[in-house]
Amino acid sequence: MPIIAPSLLASNFLRLEDECKMLNESQADWFHLDVMDGRFVPNISFGLPVISQIRKTTKKVCDVHLMIEEPEKYAEAFKKAGADRLTVHYEACTHLHRNIQQIKSLDMKAAVALNPATPVDLLSDILHDLDMVLIMSVNPGFGGQEFIPHTFQKIRNLRRMIHERGLQTLIQIDGGVSTENAASIVKAGADVLVAGSNVFQSNDPKATIHTLKNCY
Repeated sequence: MPIIAPSLLASNFLRLEDECKMLNESQADWFHLDVMDGRFVPNISFGLPVISQIRKTTKKVCDVHLMIEEPEKYAEAFKKAGADRLTVHYEACTHLHRNIQQIKSLDMKAAVALNPATPVDLLSDILHDLDMVLIMSVNPGFGGQEFIPHTFQKIRNLRRMIHERGLQTLIQIDGGVSTENAASIVKAGADVLVAGSNVFQSNDPKATIHTLKNCY
């Protein structure tokens, strides 16, 4: 079964506690928390105070995705806010190995995200240090975008790299994931599905999560 990580970026922030309660009662495995700084991506979302409050609502994994520049300045603060897993962007890290080691030293799982135009081959020399790779299947910054079809080939390429090295690195897909394409994404080799609009804008979010969880 895939790991399901609904993105709270698409939730109703006027009812955030209720949305967290719904996820706790659902088959969702992780809470996916998108942090945007208006510099690395053309949007601003939420930050440390909101994540600290979300952390109080759940015992599930808090999977924090940093779409920000200079993530090394904030890694410790996100750990204190309650992050279990921290993802930084390849494109935002001048010293990626140092970034990953910093995250691990703070006792968090470390992941690297790749934008749609960034090939997975660029992770060849760091893959063995990663707990997860996040492949962006839309251009980061906004929810509700359509899945980029070329992502399927990137998933297959990355799955081959992981297999050839005998690693346990997870593959996470973020952007345009829906009940219609989830099975194909998992078949291509994905382990973790991030879904935002498809979950929170559905008539029955728990049922949608159930469908995603059982799409394999």
